[in-house]
Amino acid sequence: MVREITDANLKSLLAEGKPVVVDCWAPWCGPCKMMHPVIDELAAEYDGKVIIGKLNVDENAETCEAFGIMNIPTILFFKNGELVNRSVGYTPKPRLQPLVETLL
Repeated sequence: MVREITDANLKSLLAEGKPVVVDCWAPWCGPCKMMHPVIDELAAEYDGKVIIGKLNVDENAETCEAFGIMNIPTILFFKNGELVNRSVGYTPKPRLQPLVETLL
């Protein structure tokens, strides 16, 4: 299940210590829309192992500023509450899976 991630809940999610993947997107972004099915598939595959969520950049400027989000889609990968990797632009599932696997 894909979670909605916001400025308000990101810190508490990271504090849980579970691996977290955050898809930073906007409703007007074409490549972001192309990422939605990929993110949905990853969320289903890693359910219970990795928290996977979407953060709307138009509504969550604090997080965007904190992590230097300049282009979207940007996918952030967190392990033990720390940012360990990022992917910028549309990225197909076969290229994202190994990045998710490194979080486990």
